[in-house]
Amino acid sequence: MGERKGNRTYDYETKLAAARDHVEHGLTKAEVMARYGIASIAPLERWCREYRAGGPEALHPKPKGRPKGARSRPKPAPTREQILEEEIAFLRAKVAYLDGRGALLQL
Repeated sequence: MGERKGNRTYDYETKLAAARDHVEHGLTKAEVMARYGIASIAPLERWCREYRAGGPEALHPKPKGRPKGARSRPKPAPTREQILEEEIAFLRAKVAYLDGRGALLQL
């Protein structure tokens, strides 16, 4: 009834202290798990691996979600040439449409 469902989360200080105790002070994994109330050995092993590779900074929380990509950047404002080219293309399409419509009316 009182059992916890889902993943447990640990704060940065707990991760850092547990990794330091195991890596630098030589405590066994079982001793570290008992001291800090870590439920599984897997996160402790991951913390120790990250601590050895990147130091204390590697244990800071990572940002969640998908990283912002190129879509988040605003598009640059069109130049005068681009605006005029779009207007010319629109007017040419309009003339072609009206010419085709006139040909159909003559039939």
